[in-house]
Amino acid sequence: MSVVLVFLLVIAGIAGWWLLNQGVMSKPWLEHGPAGALPEIDVTGMPTAKIGLGVFLAVVGCLFALFASAYFMRMELSDWQPLPIPRLLWLNTGVLVLSSVALQCAVVAARRGQIDMVRLGLVTSGFTTLAFLAGQLAAWRELSASGYLLVSNPANSFFYMITGMHGLHIVGGLVALARTTAGAWGKYSPDRLRLSVELCAMYWHFLLFVWLAVFVLLAGWAADFIDICRQLLT
Repeated sequence: MSVVLVFLLVIAGIAGWWLLNQGVMSKPWLEHGPAGALPEIDVTGMPTAKIGLGVFLAVVGCLFALFASAYFMRMELSDWQPLPIPRLLWLNTGVLVLSSVALQCAVVAARRGQIDMVRLGLVTSGFTTLAFLAGQLAAWRELSASGYLLVSNPANSFFYMITGMHGLHIVGGLVALARTTAGAWGKYSPDRLRLSVELCAMYWHFLLFVWLAVFVLLAGWAADFIDICRQLLT
């Protein structure tokens, strides 16, 4: 349960920081302008799409926290045999970081009205994300070729399950990214394009954070981190 609490505290801290930066503490009753001028804006001044995505990401964070908790509890049993982490995962991590950086550059460009840079950032992020997924599949093949099959050991099963679940969320994000990229060459208005790019960036930054946490967990460093947190809390 300590793993879940630590993970949820981190998620809550990031969410609180993000909400403050999005203007959740603003006072809309002090704003001037006709009522209904911004139909897609919540009373907090934040687009409802961002609020909905934030709730969804919180649920996804809880899901991965439960996976981490189950991972720690299962590894205490005698039949647990940790598998080696493929070196390819380091490269995949770097590729995912590049994808997130490209989307952040697209956000900055969208706010400045630089449509060419937005397109470049979206395309770059799409290709690097596909490269990340291809690298994950290659890591799976490398492990299976070395005899680390799905049913060989509980540690193997957890590895494939957690990385596979993360990959599925990446695939889902690619659908939204493809629509946003098509809109950048289509008839999206500047405001709609900016919001769509910001939503994609939110999703990618979150999945990058989740992947870093998963990587730390699978590499065996999470136990030391939890021990440090316990000492700080006590």
